[in-house]
Amino acid sequence: MTPAAPAVGFVSDDLTGGLLVASYFEEAGLACPVILGAEAAAAEPPRAPLAVVATRARLAPVAQALEETGRAFDALEAAGCAAFGYKVCGTFDCTEEGNIGPVAERLADRFGAPLLIQPGYTEFGLTVHWGHMFYRGVLLSESDKRFDPVTPMPDPNLARFLSRSTRAPVPLLSHFEMAGGEAAARAALAARTAEGARLVMLDASDDGDVATAVRLAAGARAMVGSDSFVIAFGLARAAGREGEAPPPRHVDGPAALFVGSVGPVAEGQLAEFEAAGHPVLRLDLLAEDEEAATVAAALDWAEERLGDRPFAVTTLADAAGVKRAQAALGVLGAARKAERLLAGVAAGVHARGARRILVGGGETSGAIAQALSVPRLRAMPRGPQGGGFCAAEGTAPLSLYLKSGKMGAPDAFLRALEAMKP
Repeated sequence: MTPAAPAVGFVSDDLTGGLLVASYFEEAGLACPVILGAEAAAAEPPRAPLAVVATRARLAPVAQALEETGRAFDALEAAGCAAFGYKVCGTFDCTEEGNIGPVAERLADRFGAPLLIQPGYTEFGLTVHWGHMFYRGVLLSESDKRFDPVTPMPDPNLARFLSRSTRAPVPLLSHFEMAGGEAAARAALAARTAEGARLVMLDASDDGDVATAVRLAAGARAMVGSDSFVIAFGLARAAGREGEAPPPRHVDGPAALFVGSVGPVAEGQLAEFEAAGHPVLRLDLLAEDEEAATVAAALDWAEERLGDRPFAVTTLADAAGVKRAQAALGVLGAARKAERLLAGVAAGVHARGARRILVGGGETSGAIAQALSVPRLRAMPRGPQGGGFCAAEGTAPLSLYLKSGKMGAPDAFLRALEAMKP
């Protein structure tokens, strides 16, 4: 008997976000392959309770993001998915041009309005109240997020911020309207729709708001959400399904860490890794060498240490270094150069025998997975370390730990290395 098509096909705006929600589904016993790109999804349509197509749409120019996510949704629709979701970052990372707003409008045009949008990750203290995002009681604009070199999100009012990239203002369905019960929430949503709203943002003050959002979206073909809404929506739609594949397992072998993220969290985690006696190579984005020469020199350094003990290669810089690189290369140019360098080194290290790859940074994770030519991944069920652990599907054994640069305790990489032992 041929396995059924996914109950929901999600498109994530980066790889680490897609892996994180997949780890919740795997923990619930629902197989959820994470497919890298629309072409891989079209070539081998997913047959599992749930599926994620990971893109690199978060920082792409709007036209490119629309094209990339559109092809991903095309592949999922052709695979027979019953419903669709766009998974965005827990902190709702975007710029005033996009890409969340333009992608959401395309989904509403394609799958019907009103399209519900709910940011937040309540389990980790990322909440939305009266449209404003808080991280553990601190406004997003006053948290460490303000140091993000690409998407600092200076306006914590996400409905207002999102409206700068949409054709019409995005109204809010507040916590108080949802706390009044499902009937009251539906009446409030109907009122917004009657006023012409095609996109409606929902507060996520607590788990009750998330549960109400899922009930309001019960008949919808599509939704947009951060972690909490995506996880709850997927679990509800795939209820009663069982995974058709055994859970993945780690493999043993030499380990290497790559850190492309910047900011206090990444700095603390790399410092802990180095303090434990692991060597670290720092690459300078403003070095005069050609990129190929920089990668070759880094590989020479890495090859001498491969298999001895885990090591790290990073482009991380302090705030002053980030500003210098961005002034010389542009904000996105600096980020993309860092990704190219680290992806080149990671591919070379893997070719030389590395079998455990750890990455800090969502965009960096996507670039490295692409360089490793991995078509799809299976997330490990969540454990004490949380999500981010996965294994490459196929004949070449490879274990990975891919995490957002903004998440995790200072010893996250050290604990991940222990957890990756088979």
